[in-house]
Amino acid sequence: MLVTSALALLSLGSATLALESSKWTQAHEYKSTINYTTISGFFLQDDVATDPKTFDYTTVNYGLINRTYPTDRAFDRYGKKTQWERFEYYVNTLNRNADKDTQYKVLFMARHGEGYHNAAESYYGTPAWNCYWGPLDGNGTVVWRDAKLTEAGLAQCTKAHNFWKNALAVEKIPAPQTYYSSPLVRSATTANLTFGSLPLPKTRPFKPTVKELLREGISIRSCDERSSKTALKALLPAFRFEDGFTEMDELWRGADDEGETSDAQRRRTKIVFDDIFTHDDSTWISLTTHSGQISVSLSVLGHRAFSLSTGQAIPVLVKAQKIRAGTPTTTIVSFTTEPTCLAPPVTSISGQGCVCSSATSTLATVTATATVT
Repeated sequence: MLVTSALALLSLGSATLALESSKWTQAHEYKSTINYTTISGFFLQDDVATDPKTFDYTTVNYGLINRTYPTDRAFDRYGKKTQWERFEYYVNTLNRNADKDTQYKVLFMARHGEGYHNAAESYYGTPAWNCYWGPLDGNGTVVWRDAKLTEAGLAQCTKAHNFWKNALAVEKIPAPQTYYSSPLVRSATTANLTFGSLPLPKTRPFKPTVKELLREGISIRSCDERSSKTALKALLPAFRFEDGFTEMDELWRGADDEGETSDAQRRRTKIVFDDIFTHDDSTWISLTTHSGQISVSLSVLGHRAFSLSTGQAIPVLVKAQKIRAGTPTTTIVSFTTEPTCLAPPVTSISGQGCVCSSATSTLATVTATATVT
């Protein structure tokens, strides 16, 4: 299955990963790859003039731009439909008119609410978080291994729930047909609190599926190690798990100070999108994941960079085309050692990294990069 194959690929120090995907439908007998394109001009998040730092999707109808569509004359001659109803008809028309190798999907990609790891990083500063505090289970007061949501994070979920409740009833936003979640507790909890008690159409119930490869970048920090399948089932009994989902986390290598490379994260993101677009016929799909994972997803989908703060979301209209492909392969390094301190760093300066005590680390200076989990 997909997860088993991906686990085998990512478990190698360097892996040769084929670019071609499985067959789009039974009608295709040739090997092929999927090319993704973001169709811009429909959401404010597509526009370079929109500042991600101040943008709040809940105040602007998820970012849907007030505009006309070529299908308005046939669908809304008297101008009584909502913007979302007209957009839904337009997207569905794109699919009806598409050839057998092309499909369109709208992805509602949401970042989880604030977790205890986010609060801890803000408290200690990113450099000290990355090189010392993050790899720990917690600080004796707060636990951030597979972090749960803070009170602020829970409030962000309530805000998202209220937005969807109003958008479904008033704006007639299409309810997702399929729901996917990262296997990390903070994301799965966010999905559950956002959608779980909404008055959804009977034909589109909230039946989320946990997908291993939708997780955050697999750093050495304990917040990126997922809980066991048994623990997740107990916490979220309504969630389903994709075939091949293992009992224990077989990807996290923090105990060996090894983190996933950006090339590996991009490759697995392409793999999970290929799986979704190949096997899920839904047009309207919800994905609840992480800031870093969404950033990589936007790049894979050809969207401009758009960072999300906790609890924020971005919709993307994606055109996927299956094209013939040979069997090209690319060798990448999947995991690499991440430097750490063995005690709280001497200094932790934003933009400069942290300086370890020479007695507690073989690396005197640890360069810190922004953490977006």
